[in-house]
Amino acid sequence: MSGTSRILDNYFKITERGSTMNREVRGGLVTFVAMSYIVVLNPLILGSFSADDAAAKTDVLGNILPVTQVAAVTALVAGLMSIVFGIVANYPFGIAAGLGINTLLAVTIAPQVTWPEAMGLVVIDGIIIVVLAVTGFRTAVFNAIPDALKSAIAAGIGMFIAFIGFVDAGFVRRIPDEAGTTVPVGLGIDGSIASWPTVVFVFGVLLMGILVARRVRGGLLIGIVVTTVLAAILEAVFDIGASAGVHPEGWNLTVPGLPDVLLQTPDLSLVGDVSLVGAFTRIGVLSASLLVFTLVLANFFDAMGTMTGLGKEAELTDKHGTLPNVGKALVVEGTGAIVGGAASASSNTVFVESASGIAEGARTGLANVVTGLLFLGAMFLTPLYGIVPIEAAAPALVVVGALMIGQVRDIDFTKFDVALPAFLTMVVMPFTYSIANGIGVGFIAWVVIGAASGKAKQIHPLLWIVAGLFVAYFAVGPITDAIT
Repeated sequence: MSGTSRILDNYFKITERGSTMNREVRGGLVTFVAMSYIVVLNPLILGSFSADDAAAKTDVLGNILPVTQVAAVTALVAGLMSIVFGIVANYPFGIAAGLGINTLLAVTIAPQVTWPEAMGLVVIDGIIIVVLAVTGFRTAVFNAIPDALKSAIAAGIGMFIAFIGFVDAGFVRRIPDEAGTTVPVGLGIDGSIASWPTVVFVFGVLLMGILVARRVRGGLLIGIVVTTVLAAILEAVFDIGASAGVHPEGWNLTVPGLPDVLLQTPDLSLVGDVSLVGAFTRIGVLSASLLVFTLVLANFFDAMGTMTGLGKEAELTDKHGTLPNVGKALVVEGTGAIVGGAASASSNTVFVESASGIAEGARTGLANVVTGLLFLGAMFLTPLYGIVPIEAAAPALVVVGALMIGQVRDIDFTKFDVALPAFLTMVVMPFTYSIANGIGVGFIAWVVIGAASGKAKQIHPLLWIVAGLFVAYFAVGPITDAIT
């Protein structure tokens, strides 16, 4: 063993954890392949190609985040945070932009403020998360939330993400009021899959489903690439064109085709383009604080459960199922929100896809360093992301949703005081197009039904507090009116 290898082995405890340098490198590579779809997907969720697109994610002033710039900062932050997490926490858990928060930003928050102001709120959210992690409060609150609600939150986010994918791909569409029906949505166009882009989406769902079912490494990324190639072929043959809000059978966001160049220097101009106080002056302290509260709640509960599960799979937990030094890991993970917001890449968090690298033998943070370096290299491939239509990326949302819905297996639906709050948590998210609404309704229902069932003493005091805060959140309109 060379001097460098010995230093790495001692620092990352490679031999002590029963691993080897080769396993760590291979595990880091596999984790990158499994996670790298986020460099394609995050820009399509947050970014837009033109403010004139019918489905452009514009802020309150009509501005957009350019797709290629979002792709560059997505890769940058994922690379940096994965490396830092590996060095500081010494776990093989890759970090990148979380699929829940970016959707919340694009759908709920950005339309109320500017993009820099929205990202400023993410930074504030990250600061709060880090403070809560440092003080131990994050762990205390996490332990106060019933396991059934934790599982319901994850499953509900999966349903919400899948619904976003169906809508973005045109598989599910709004039915115009003039159609003379009270049904709000329908299948495709007039009840049928009548466009090539939607056919591409269906093909993508089936292909990615097959790849994931067969446990193909990087199945989502392979699926996005193959589906994009199919989309480009169909466009070349049938000249489908863009939807542009008037051609329902066209591509919803971007028309697939080869870029002029394959490699280019990444455009990192979004880094630092944030406003920490702008949202508070634009929409008021109360409204902005409630948005921060929403981000914190949406961001709060995912990472610890994911890290615990990955730790168990990597056999890194103690006999009580606790991951050693989880507090340090939570601080670094919370920092991902700060860095992600500051770079306009959205909040970054631990990815469950890291399980693929663990399955390849990764046991230490060295694998994360490998994953992070590969993400940094991906910054130079951003022109490739401009050719991916949303119909080719949306299937990944559906497949990820299917994976997340599996959390329902941990919910005891035979107990109705458990079943109803869990059910409301899950269905309110997609039905109201809001993650926070589902969490809030679930918490309130859990407290009210539990107390009315004679179980008030079994409800943790922190859960009462969080439920009370959500009551205030849902009553923000009347409260604001009363204050003003």
